[in-house]
Amino acid sequence: MPDTRTKLTIPDLIECKRAGRRVVLASVTDYLMAQWAERGGVDVVAVGDSLGMITYGHPNTLPMTVESMLEHIKAVRRGAPNTLCIAAMPFGSYATPEIAVHNALRLAKESGAEAVKMQGGREQFDTIKAVADSGVPVMSHVGMCPHFVNTYGGFKRQGASATDAMRIIDNARAIEEAGAVGLEIEAVPPEVGEAVDRAVDIFTFSIGAGPAGCGQLLLGADLIGAFDAFKPKFAKRYGNVGEVATQAFARYAAEVRDGAFPGHEHAYTMPARESKKLAAALSAVSDAAAKPADNEPHR
Repeated sequence: MPDTRTKLTIPDLIECKRAGRRVVLASVTDYLMAQWAERGGVDVVAVGDSLGMITYGHPNTLPMTVESMLEHIKAVRRGAPNTLCIAAMPFGSYATPEIAVHNALRLAKESGAEAVKMQGGREQFDTIKAVADSGVPVMSHVGMCPHFVNTYGGFKRQGASATDAMRIIDNARAIEEAGAVGLEIEAVPPEVGEAVDRAVDIFTFSIGAGPAGCGQLLLGADLIGAFDAFKPKFAKRYGNVGEVATQAFARYAAEVRDGAFPGHEHAYTMPARESKKLAAALSAVSDAAAKPADNEPHR
């Protein structure tokens, strides 16, 4: 692990695309995970509203709000101060260009993230352009967009047909034309991901789109094995934190129940002189409680 790191900037991402340099992205949810990602050498941390499922147990990402996202983004920013941060705009926070600009400015000003990301392509052209024109670096999202989960009827692969693939490519071009600095490609066949990447000059990163794009994204909770309710096809586990944590809690519960924890090594010490004073004071209190009061009748 390098001792020092140079924090990437938005122009650096564009240059990475031009130079063909690979960029490592991880979606993280909190201060601790952000620390781990930065220490591990991740180039970009993304705070996605997928944390609604990972952290809060929602069935999808739709319930997340700007206020709840802000707290997580600020925590991640504190945990990874030397890593470029992309903040996801939750469902409903970019319903109109005016709403989008208001919320994008809030996220940029209050969280310290370097860019915001919404979802959608040509239908979001005016909204993406409005945010870009406001001075906030903005990205968007093509392929399987979790905000459209009810339209899809679930989290389903996109781009399986040539017609659908061409629509996704057109959406990517629209995102670039609107002034976005980058886009995410999710859950499409590799050849579709590659076609999207070739169609635009802006930074692209993929999750479940094969090796397409100069950036690769995984959810931190997936790659460390912390979230195990289900495993997406595109996720690879590099650790098994969930199993380690479960075993740790089980050992803790067993030691509490059999009296093994806490042991002497887990206790604070009191100076011997003060311990004797305490024992004497407690003894005096005990004796006074046992002695009848002078006005108490004797039987």
